[in-house]
Amino acid sequence: MRTLDFALARKTLAAQPFSALLGARLTAFGGGEATLELDIREELLQQHGTLHGGVLGYAADNALSFAAGSVAGPGVLAAGLTIDFLRPARGEVLRARARVVRAGRTRVVCRCDLTTVDGDGTEALCAVAQGSLAVVERPAGAEQPPG
Repeated sequence: MRTLDFALARKTLAAQPFSALLGARLTAFGGGEATLELDIREELLQQHGTLHGGVLGYAADNALSFAAGSVAGPGVLAAGLTIDFLRPARGEVLRARARVVRAGRTRVVCRCDLTTVDGDGTEALCAVAQGSLAVVERPAGAEQPPG
């Protein structure tokens, strides 16, 4: 199985059109952990002036996937995700820190804390998420299935 290093993980994130649209960046990766960040900007807010829940869900999903990929390799697919919104997300940066809780042969379970960071570096926890990722093994050179 091919393994991911930080450089390949960043390249993988950059190849995701939606991640590029959001301006997401991988700031930490390896050893069962991953941190994804994105700048909070006006077009990502909902009508009450706070970060849209869909952006929080995106960040959790990708951070969980990269944390799992750091131990299971790049062949992981999201199998389930739950998120609890704790407070409105306001600040300058959204930070999603994920870590592996348990890595099995076919499933990896991870947890993610989502915080906002304001201008002076103060973090505020705004959501927590948990996800399970299916480990998909593919022989070397096998084509990706459609869809």
